Amino acid sequence: MARKMVKLKTIEATPASFQAFGQVIEVSPDGQQFGPHDAQLELHRGTPRFYIMHLEDRELKFSKITHHASVTQCLGSVGCHEWYLGVAKASLVDENKISGDTSRKTVQSSCGHYYVPPDPDEVCVFRIVGPKFLKLNIGTWHAGPLFKTKTMDFYNLELNDTNVVDHTTHNFVKEDGVVFIVDD
Repeated sequence: MARKMVKLKTIEATPASFQAFGQVIEVSPDGQQFGPHDAQLELHRGTPRFYIMHLEDRELKFSKITHHASVTQCLGSVGCHEWYLGVAKASLVDENKISGDTSRKTVQSSCGHYYVPPDPDEVCVFRIVGPKFLKLNIGTWHAGPLFKTKTMDFYNLELNDTNVVDHTTHNFVKEDGVVFIVDD
């Protein structure tokens, strides 16, 4: 399949701009009570894992995107450096509603759940700067973190087996003939 290069203009990650995909968590004063400004986490399906992830050579383009159907995921740059994340809205499908819906291409993941592949026209890319991290809703498609430097470290909160038992990837080159380039 021929490759089409699609340039995506970046969107500044704010609580309002990122709301359809999850939350932007920003600095809050010590002692502030828990509320909607805090990460609304779904970690009850396993043992949470919080670690520092070291990444290298993550240029500003992508052709694959991933989602996790059983957990929210939080990502933030160690040192508050600038980074980018490609996203598409969650497209998980309730298996009880599959038989009546013929308008959407439903796929069963190797992890067992059902989903509709992300539409290339609905992919966007966010720019994250400063002391904040992103909480991805369950099922949010994501590509990255991406960054301009050679290496970066990220805080990552997910489940201890997320990347083994809850990792579904869509290949835009293979399925749609598309490669996305971050235009910043």
